[in-house]
Amino acid sequence: MSKYMTNAIRSVALVGHGASGKTSLIEALLFQAGAIQGKGSIERGTTVCDFEAQEKEAGHSLASAIVNFGYENTHIHLIDTPGSPDFAGQAIAALAGVDTVLVAVNAQTGIELMTERMMRYASNRKLCRMIVINKIDADNLDLPGLVADIRERFGKQCLLLDLPAHGAADVIEVFGHDAGDADFESIAAAHRALIDQIVEEDEELLARYLEEGSDPSQADLHAPFEKALREGHLIPIMFVSARTGAGIKELLHVLATLAPNPAEGNLPPFYKGEPGDMSEPFQAEPDADKHVLAHVFKVVADPYMGKIGVFRVHQGTMKKDMQLFVGDGKRPFKAAHLYQLQGKETLEVDALLPGDIGAIAKVEEIEFDCVLHDSHDEDHIHLLPLAFPQPMAGLAVETKKKGDEQRLFDVLNKLAMEDPTFVVERHPSSNETVIRGLGEIHLKSKLEKMVSQYKLEVDTKPPRVPYRETITGAAEGSHRHKKQSGGAGQFGE
Repeated sequence: MSKYMTNAIRSVALVGHGASGKTSLIEALLFQAGAIQGKGSIERGTTVCDFEAQEKEAGHSLASAIVNFGYENTHIHLIDTPGSPDFAGQAIAALAGVDTVLVAVNAQTGIELMTERMMRYASNRKLCRMIVINKIDADNLDLPGLVADIRERFGKQCLLLDLPAHGAADVIEVFGHDAGDADFESIAAAHRALIDQIVEEDEELLARYLEEGSDPSQADLHAPFEKALREGHLIPIMFVSARTGAGIKELLHVLATLAPNPAEGNLPPFYKGEPGDMSEPFQAEPDADKHVLAHVFKVVADPYMGKIGVFRVHQGTMKKDMQLFVGDGKRPFKAAHLYQLQGKETLEVDALLPGDIGAIAKVEEIEFDCVLHDSHDEDHIHLLPLAFPQPMAGLAVETKKKGDEQRLFDVLNKLAMEDPTFVVERHPSSNETVIRGLGEIHLKSKLEKMVSQYKLEVDTKPPRVPYRETITGAAEGSHRHKKQSGGAGQFGE
């Protein structure tokens, strides 16, 4: 059985624009937590999360990656996500697996496209949000201006949870401290603003706070802090440098003690009925003793392990060798092996609790967005679909080598299986196979993967636009032609 309980589990998606330092930040967190012996480097291609050859060559993430580790009596699941808008599908899909979204902001470049987009997606999903400003060791920064920009863009509920100190060599947390010297802003003022916001969530606590004039205890503040996160009334701001390690220990402490456990976050939007008919909400309870209910938010076509379904357990305890159903399927499968992921590595486990992120391999019925369960009582249960951007960029593809048409079909299906924003179309009118994605870089990465992983080369060209005229209804009309210019005249009707 698991070495920890559900209330000790934290699940966090690290999102943000490209070059905000997300993958390096995860390296720093893993190192500080003692999960790895040394920090990997993007330049050397040695990070835990960017393990694909394509990612090492590109120098940035192309797909989400999951790690997990223990810290301060908690078990933290952390999802690294790509920052390029072309790979937004991977970042958005990760939101279905977590209770908390940690939005990374580059201290040098500030709020960017994916910063805003992922803040909006997380808000729409009613997920708890936190902001981490990375690269605070860089030169010529305007951190007070950046904080002002964040509040202007995302609201006054964006409040400081710590502040840089000693020239960004360290940070001072302001939740439990009201004195000290920070590089900017008053620690006392930041502390007071945070406490004032938190006590607003509890009328009894607020009355006592106003009457006594002293801070409530950290224990008394915990429940209203979690409520403020759930309601979107508080978005904490933290500062780190993944390069120097400043703020990393403090960020880990926040994730362990203040990020919500599965019972403290907002419940996921499940419903019971036919797909699309969301009239009957279903409440999945993070109770280890109830029937199993899990949701697949990522699928990987692994060259060695086959199809891997990555899922979040929302209810019940999933145990090795138990019988599970996929969606409304009537035939169960045996969960012969259960895994937790550490980048490309798989660790076999005996059980997974509500809040855990796990994986199952070699079950062909599993697909993106499906539900896994152990009882027909959970038939017809679905999770409210995420809203993905429409794949608009297109290319027509055909094999360079004659006779590879079936291989092309199989490979494209595997690529589409892994990515909800990659679509394959067959156009009979033009006899073309067309792939669509979120942009040129997105499509280029798929073509490169076809060559590097599947050894399949294709020719590409812009897809033909089918121009067709169709008779859509009956009509009547008349016209009289009359011409007289000398000699024989012309007449017709």
